[in-house]
Amino acid sequence: MQRTVFDEDHESFRATLRAFLEAEVLPHYEEWYQAGVVPRSLYGQMADLGLFGISVPEEYGGAGVDSHKFTAIQYEETARVGVTLGGSGVHVLLALPYLKMLATEEQKKRYLPNFVTGEEMWALAMTEPGTGSDVAGMRTSAKLDGDHYVLNGAKTFITGGVLADRVIVACRTSPATENDRRFGLSLLAVDTHSPGFSVGRKLDKLGLRTQDTAELVFEDVRVPVEDLLGEENQGFSYLGRNLPSERWGIAHGAYAQAKAAIRFAQQYVEQRTVFGKTVASFQNTKFELAACKAEVDAAEAVVDRALEALDRGDLTPADAASAKVFCTEVAHRVIDRCLQLHGGYGYMNEYPIARLYADNRVNRIYGGTTEIMKTIIAKDMGL
Repeated sequence: MQRTVFDEDHESFRATLRAFLEAEVLPHYEEWYQAGVVPRSLYGQMADLGLFGISVPEEYGGAGVDSHKFTAIQYEETARVGVTLGGSGVHVLLALPYLKMLATEEQKKRYLPNFVTGEEMWALAMTEPGTGSDVAGMRTSAKLDGDHYVLNGAKTFITGGVLADRVIVACRTSPATENDRRFGLSLLAVDTHSPGFSVGRKLDKLGLRTQDTAELVFEDVRVPVEDLLGEENQGFSYLGRNLPSERWGIAHGAYAQAKAAIRFAQQYVEQRTVFGKTVASFQNTKFELAACKAEVDAAEAVVDRALEALDRGDLTPADAASAKVFCTEVAHRVIDRCLQLHGGYGYMNEYPIARLYADNRVNRIYGGTTEIMKTIIAKDMGL
């Protein structure tokens, strides 16, 4: 079926990005994969291509395009060739919405020009050891001391945390109230070069090996009050506003991975011979790939509808949760079946399907687990 969400400008951008990935990323990706991190210079190249400034207002150096469709294309094209580009996705999809929504004019003038050029890479720090999806239970605290907050605590699973220059840190600035345990959270834009800030460990993950996921430690980090984002103690509501876009991103990324898995599997079975015949010639292979394509077609309809709703501003938390559950489960099934078609070679990391299998698994965990998503959907149903 013909997709209708993208126009000529989008497809021109797709062609440019595809050429960039083939020329500047694929020749070096194995080295980055083994190192577990992309080079900082990649972010400069991505910035030169305009990838960080697409939705940043023109007055701060961006293109001023208020749409997630270019981000969707980035998901699709990186998945197509089996790569991930470090913390760049967090920089644009997770951090930027908070800056656009909460930053004052003075803050935007300080933050956004360097955001666009990649001179300052941003990350988002919510999750803490032991709290997981319970955001209101976080213990990282910031106490006001004159014109600075003094920040103490730790965060974990922070994508982009090793190379980040600024981190939006969710922390407790006031105690929770008796009737509202969500009260008292605030967001601080923390300069990672501040005394007392340190990266604990670069975490050794199952997949997404080139994303520098880290533990962060704050020991009496002094954060100027002018780096408070939004109002004090209202952080929980801010976090909730951006979760639908984050969950759409995970859904769209999962769809893109599933589509890529079919591409990898078809290429493999058309070349691999068994008993004197290509694997593609067997009826079971045809049926498996056909079934996978049907599932991916359905996921495409879901993510495209969610994308249009997101751009209109009416993607609800329940709709985003539904898209995430459906697309991540589809990707799980499709990638597993496509790996099976590779036989033993599918288990080898030199084949992109093996890396894709590992990369995909976290989709049902981060951004809110599948179980949390089902709770949101059920609540929306009145259950």
